[in-house]
Amino acid sequence: MEAQHKRRVRYKGTHPRNFHEKYKEANPEKYADTIEKVIRKGSTPAGMHISIMVSEILDVLNIVPGEKGLDATLGYGGHTKAMLEKLEGNGHMYALDVDPIEIVKTRERLAKQGFDEKILTIKRINFANIDEVAKEAGKFDFVLADLGVSSMQIDTPERGFSYKVEAPLDLRLDPEHGVSAADRLAELTEDDFISLMMENSDEPYAVEIAKVVFQRKRKANPVRTTVDLKNAIEDALIKLPEKERKEAVKKSCARVFQALRIDVNSEFEVLYSFLEKLPDILNPGGRVAILTFHSGEDRLVKKSFKALKNEGIYSEIAEDVIRPSQEECNRNPRAKSTKLRYAIRA
Repeated sequence: MEAQHKRRVRYKGTHPRNFHEKYKEANPEKYADTIEKVIRKGSTPAGMHISIMVSEILDVLNIVPGEKGLDATLGYGGHTKAMLEKLEGNGHMYALDVDPIEIVKTRERLAKQGFDEKILTIKRINFANIDEVAKEAGKFDFVLADLGVSSMQIDTPERGFSYKVEAPLDLRLDPEHGVSAADRLAELTEDDFISLMMENSDEPYAVEIAKVVFQRKRKANPVRTTVDLKNAIEDALIKLPEKERKEAVKKSCARVFQALRIDVNSEFEVLYSFLEKLPDILNPGGRVAILTFHSGEDRLVKKSFKALKNEGIYSEIAEDVIRPSQEECNRNPRAKSTKLRYAIRA
């Protein structure tokens, strides 16, 4: 029996507002004009990720055909594609990701663009375990790690990464493993939560926010959703002058969600492990580039690179952090906090 064609549900008003209504943005190959209009406005199309500092990364990695590379954080695949193009069909790349949802989409997207298993091997594995990948692949000539969360994860409401829409407070990059941010909050003490916010995101209102969150917990009204947490933050900052309150709430929401995401995904522990194993998976003269998005990550990368250069393990490191151009920040506001550092294996 022939399947009946179902009409797309019409959104209210003249423009789609909700993520799942933005069908044109979710189909970039079909609606290229719409994608370009959204990007020109400084926004990221729904379900898409705009790769950051691509030209700067390619400059420091200096990829030549015949080399073997690793993208430790595949995501949407934009950086991977740019590096593959530099290989000109000669060489091989490995790419890693833990997200079971996005890795399938990215594999299909890259295969359609001509990058199949002959030149690209994609593995669902945490980049803390790069040593396991190197056992199979051998050592690499170039490595990239983009430590940011992909826009697809942030913007998809049910993933619980954004305070702008109601969703379960999850924040896991791999929703099939570990505990959600809501469950993690249920485990923490008030002092633990204060420390978590201060250490992971330098939150200036950590004490006030923790007080409100745990007051709700004691009254059997625990924070379970993204909006629950946003509302708790708004209540915690209610005594701020009205003129500055809105912006302060916005910034605190971003920092608190970041702090919980870092904790839930053990991001600092993963980065420690990656940085420790990194020299052993690089060929002599091998290059590594790392994109960071907050000061805690950047400090770890800077400290590791400097210490290993002093030991003679790296022959060269970025003495100063490399930042995106103003033009890129205007086109993609999510690039503003990005820092790039590189190192070269002795």
